[in-house]
Amino acid sequence: MTELSGKVALVTGASRGIGYGVAEALVARGDRVCITGRNEDALKEAVERLGADRAIGVPGKAHDEAHQAVAVERVMEAFGRVDFLVNNAGTNPVFGPLADLDLGVARKVYETNVVSALGFAQRTWHAWQRENGGAIVNIASIAGLAPSPFIGAYGISKAAMINLTAQLAHEFAPTVRVNAIAPAVVKTKFAKALYEGREEEAAAAYPLGRLGVPSDIGGAAAFLTSDQSDWITGQTLQVDGGLFLNAGVG
Repeated sequence: MTELSGKVALVTGASRGIGYGVAEALVARGDRVCITGRNEDALKEAVERLGADRAIGVPGKAHDEAHQAVAVERVMEAFGRVDFLVNNAGTNPVFGPLADLDLGVARKVYETNVVSALGFAQRTWHAWQRENGGAIVNIASIAGLAPSPFIGAYGISKAAMINLTAQLAHEFAPTVRVNAIAPAVVKTKFAKALYEGREEEAAAAYPLGRLGVPSDIGGAAAFLTSDQSDWITGQTLQVDGGLFLNAGVG
């Protein structure tokens, strides 16, 4: 195993997919991690894969304030610090036009994707980062940068997360850096509806010729929580295989 870096990260929604890819990248460079997720069994399996000496898991729903409090308390009890927060937990339970969107569902999307990120940021700030520094990375989406048919509620929430990133970067400076990552389609269970059965067709829209994989986002998160990004804050990094290069091309 890589020698311990002495740094600790809390990664939400990390039992699988992008969150797990981020946790895996941080553990690979020597960080210890606390991961969260709704499914306790899946979380235990993820901890085992990451290494029980490097990772702990705290089950719960991201929008639950009690869960947020317990997760931060657990990571402080286990490791004594929380240098990095990666807000990855999110939901997108609907696929259709905004005109027919149930407003209760819209509230759930916003609560899970945006308010929970703010809640975790507040708690890690007060528990460690305000006095000791660190970094926050919010996993947004290219859907937050431009209209995306049929996932409008998700896109609106990710646009809010991008603005939240800039606001927190301003308020938490100079102690804590806050940045966001805006992925395009990444091959995960969460995004299957966007490519399943038509992956080759979906990938053809990308100049780099493929969809993303969780390690692509893990590498970006590792960079944004490293000393190499020490003069970067308030930014949204598009990790999109060049998809936006096609904008406006006839």
